[in-house]
Amino acid sequence: MIKAVIFDMDGVLLDTEKYYSKYWTIAGQKAGFAMTREHGCWLRSFAGKFSSQMTKVVFGEQFDYWKVRDMRKAMMEPMLEKLDIQAKPDAVKVLEGLRAKGLMTAVATATDEKRARALLDHVGLLDQFDRIICAEMVDNGKPMPDIYRLACKRLNLKPGECIAVEDSPNGVMAAYGAGCKTVMAVDLTEPDEILSLMLYAKINGLKELLKAAEA
Repeated sequence: MIKAVIFDMDGVLLDTEKYYSKYWTIAGQKAGFAMTREHGCWLRSFAGKFSSQMTKVVFGEQFDYWKVRDMRKAMMEPMLEKLDIQAKPDAVKVLEGLRAKGLMTAVATATDEKRARALLDHVGLLDQFDRIICAEMVDNGKPMPDIYRLACKRLNLKPGECIAVEDSPNGVMAAYGAGCKTVMAVDLTEPDEILSLMLYAKINGLKELLKAAEA
């Protein structure tokens, strides 16, 4: 029986993932590398501990992940401050619906806690969650399963009793590795054949989640 739904934040609850991908691409190109939109999407929810090594495999040893990340932040953050970041369509309605069904809700995000709470508060979602689990609370970020294991532990539930909602391959792998029933909410990319095997369900909008949570 499903007792809780755990949400990734960027790209699932907030319409922000497109900016991360865009500015990763711009920063990589400014640094002199042939970074494409696909590379920007690949880096979604990819913990720096791992992506700093994998980007060297892709672009060569000269790729300084942390320097490029700082460039991305420097360009993106001022722009985000000017935008009125919004929750994804139906986010409020779906969260209220899940809680009305007696399900617990949580966030498991690669974003740091201060930023995560500020963004969720800005869009009016902060009080809809029983637990908020963030990147700095675990040793290994996504795609490792640590953050979902911690979320389940703090909810006092088994992973199999929890749906995890993700939009990125790295997030899907983390949730699946933890043993959660993994739902991919399609945002920037569709699941490939391998990723599809990890999914409990695929949805094209949060409004479809209420049906997936009925099992």
